[in-house]
Amino acid sequence: MKVTEKISLEKIRNDRKNPIPDFDIKDAVITHYLHNNKNGVSQSFKKEAINYTNEIVKNYFSEEFIENYTAENFRLDFLNHETVPFIPVENPRFKFIDLFAGIGGFRLALQNLGGKCVFTSEWDKHAQKTYRTNFGETPFGDITKEETKKYIPDGFEVLCAGFPCQAFSIAGKRGGFEDTRGTLFFEVAEIIRRKQPKAIFLENVKGLRSHDKGKTLATILNVLRNDLGYFVPEPQIINAKDFGVPQNRERIYIVGFHPSLHINQFNYPQPLNKKVSFADIKEKDVVDTKYYLSTQYLQTLVNHKARHENKGNGFGYEIIKDHQIANAVVCGGMGRERNLVIDHRITDFTPTTKIKGEVNREGIRKMTPREWARLQGFPEPYIIPVADASAYKQFGNSVAVPAIQATANEIIKLITEKSSSKHQDKIA
Repeated sequence: MKVTEKISLEKIRNDRKNPIPDFDIKDAVITHYLHNNKNGVSQSFKKEAINYTNEIVKNYFSEEFIENYTAENFRLDFLNHETVPFIPVENPRFKFIDLFAGIGGFRLALQNLGGKCVFTSEWDKHAQKTYRTNFGETPFGDITKEETKKYIPDGFEVLCAGFPCQAFSIAGKRGGFEDTRGTLFFEVAEIIRRKQPKAIFLENVKGLRSHDKGKTLATILNVLRNDLGYFVPEPQIINAKDFGVPQNRERIYIVGFHPSLHINQFNYPQPLNKKVSFADIKEKDVVDTKYYLSTQYLQTLVNHKARHENKGNGFGYEIIKDHQIANAVVCGGMGRERNLVIDHRITDFTPTTKIKGEVNREGIRKMTPREWARLQGFPEPYIIPVADASAYKQFGNSVAVPAIQATANEIIKLITEKSSSKHQDKIA
């Protein structure tokens, strides 16, 4: 085997002849080390990365090869990250961690601002695959486990988390740190308590504001402000359509700043006032027949909508015209059914999948996963390595990258300014 030969960790993952026990965690450790072996946080992964690499070497290479090339750097070099579209920033302005990472919406946004991701966590295996394909790094798994938390390095500036909303039981209590135990927010709060990042950036569904009559949000803010001591301005509802993507997607953003920075004011980004529409992200080429609705399915949707309209409800499918903006893309069938489009460019009506009825002649189709990616602000080089069903779920769960980036930019500007000011005061 030549010195320059590399082996794909993805190939190892799929190799049934030489399975590596607990491969996912080992892949996470190795890839995190590889992405951080030139900065101060690599020590969090170094020892185990070398041990795991030795294990892989022994499984895949001859004894002669191992004897001749045992240098740590070489072992890690031939396992080095495969070619991926979004490589780490070479000389980062700041470091951040990406919790409940999904498919990397936060990471894209903060890398675009010059940030370096030093730890990422996501438990969903399909999302991990998409993340790995695009960033060359496997996310660590369940963040509720101490064995996962132990890998989080010290010294990063920003904690990002699109944490899921769970019910909090706060009846008769003060709504503080203890009341969040057993929820996923507690895991975020605990990491903040341990690591003391300069800034935090949390994202959640708009309904968090009214969840449990506002008690859930009040509990979260009480923990961040009173228990952890962070300055947290009033959370704001941000709409993706105001930041250059044609999607009506409202999400609540919560930001916070470490007390040592003495920050007492924060301005969320202003809308871009840029006119956008579905036509801006519509597929340029003829779309595969599989995305067009069958006559029977379309009739089912028509009947369903009519039933609800008769009851005075507004539920049902919706067709987005080229000059309009899409409804929020979400998980589940209605995310697609409320974002149907008309596209008459179809020329072959032969079904490519098993359907009941025929392909409709009205040109009504679902948006493609790539169109959903564009609605969320993911750039064209972003690879979609999973089946359509998983892709819809992943983009539906993701953050809108441009809106996240605009807000993160304000965060970074402020902590950079305050950190610089503190440095000047020390010199003086």
